[in-house]
Amino acid sequence: MTPFSRTGAGRTSIATVVCGALAAGGLAAAGVTALEPEAASASSHREAPLISGTPQYDNTDVYAFVSPDKPDTTTIVANWIPFEEPAGGPNFFTFAEDAQYDLRIDSNGDAKEDLLFRYTFKTDTKNDKTFLYNTGPVESLDDPDLNITQTYDLELIKLRDLKAVSKTKVADDVPVAPSNVGKASMPDYDTLRKQAIHKLAGGAQTFAGQADDPFFLDLRVFDLLYGGNLSEVGNDTLKGYNVNTIALQVPNSFITESHEQPVVGIWSTTQRKNAQGYFAQVSRLGNPLVNEVVNPLKDKDKFNASAPRDDAQFLENVTNPELPKLIEAIYKIPAPAEPRNDLVDVFLKGVKDLNQPPHVTPSEQLRLNTSIKPAAKPKRLGVLDGDNAGFPNGRRLTDDVIDASLQVVEGELLGAKNDLGDAVDENDKKFEKAFPYVALPTEGSRGPLAKGVDGGNDVRSQLGDALQPAGAQGSDDMRLMAASAGAGAGGIVLIGAALMWWRRMRNRAY
Repeated sequence: MTPFSRTGAGRTSIATVVCGALAAGGLAAAGVTALEPEAASASSHREAPLISGTPQYDNTDVYAFVSPDKPDTTTIVANWIPFEEPAGGPNFFTFAEDAQYDLRIDSNGDAKEDLLFRYTFKTDTKNDKTFLYNTGPVESLDDPDLNITQTYDLELIKLRDLKAVSKTKVADDVPVAPSNVGKASMPDYDTLRKQAIHKLAGGAQTFAGQADDPFFLDLRVFDLLYGGNLSEVGNDTLKGYNVNTIALQVPNSFITESHEQPVVGIWSTTQRKNAQGYFAQVSRLGNPLVNEVVNPLKDKDKFNASAPRDDAQFLENVTNPELPKLIEAIYKIPAPAEPRNDLVDVFLKGVKDLNQPPHVTPSEQLRLNTSIKPAAKPKRLGVLDGDNAGFPNGRRLTDDVIDASLQVVEGELLGAKNDLGDAVDENDKKFEKAFPYVALPTEGSRGPLAKGVDGGNDVRSQLGDALQPAGAQGSDDMRLMAASAGAGAGGIVLIGAALMWWRRMRNRAY
């Protein structure tokens, strides 16, 4: 048996309405639309006080969906390190070596993980005498010019009542796709992405590396709800930022309890090694925006260290949410009556007859019914717009979770029909059509070129001498000159070529 086999309402954009309402001064008539700053918080980007200071361990988003090109499999995408500035060198973005990056799956709805996929990373530096991340153009993941590389091991842990019953290493020393330094450094990044996709037994595959941040929204909700007058709307705050991505694609039959019970719960965690040498959970993410705008400050760090089975302690944050009260105070849109049992059903149990497991234990997880086939033409509002393959039945990369969540929070399921949203309806980059589906990361060289130049520089030939240890070049030259002392013109040409080759090889060696 291989490690991966197992038995057993049409909505319309309200951007035009908002603009008209602003012009007329009729805010209440327009409803609320909107959420961007240059750096703030998003889904789980910097969402809690402690984790905001340690971005390597900070989960930003989790996506889970039936793979559109392989509907017998499920793809999980989990992201870390928010707001990666593409040009943010010389220390670009790596996974932490003292962390366990986990994807957790509850197959039976009891709020306890039954499967755990654990990613652990190692870093290698070829030349620590340079400040460069790469010492020349990188053409492959094993290119000697890629100075700092990472690899990872992937372990599958099966549990019963939270106790491990088996552990299997399913991948070893898999290369990570590097940060996209720029066009001169990585002229064909798509090739590097493809080389980082690793096939596993049983039709599964895995990927780790940098990607464009797939979450799209206007984050200026934190500037007192879109500026207080809807003036701060319609810009994708995360445009141009990258994240570090882990993606895993596995057969549906491997992660579900049975053919009759195809609903799974999914979340990700980060565990960091503490001073005593033990791993402690420091970050957690399932559904988007929960720790961001549902939990108050007093609960944010506690939530990041908690598990779904203990989520009863946060129930009041869901049944008596703060956001509708704030919207009512600023925009005079009445908040739905409390307690909000409709939010409990959607976000803690799953939607009945869609993605709610039988005998479910209420808990915060991203729940996916793996028997729902992918939509031929996905609708950005998912279930709210009649597309049952979308959020909150899992979460696709294209799902507009801000608009969908705002509408539900403001009472859509209680009869308060609304078209609330942030006027950002799609990602700035197109997603890929095959695994790992996330868009390629924005390169660090983005922006206009200097006047009067082009982009065709051969950086390697110019850096070769500088990267050799002091004295090495002179001794090599003397040996080659001595060898050519009695040679004719043809010999000098050959030896000149040999010198260039020798320098390049020495450069690669260092």
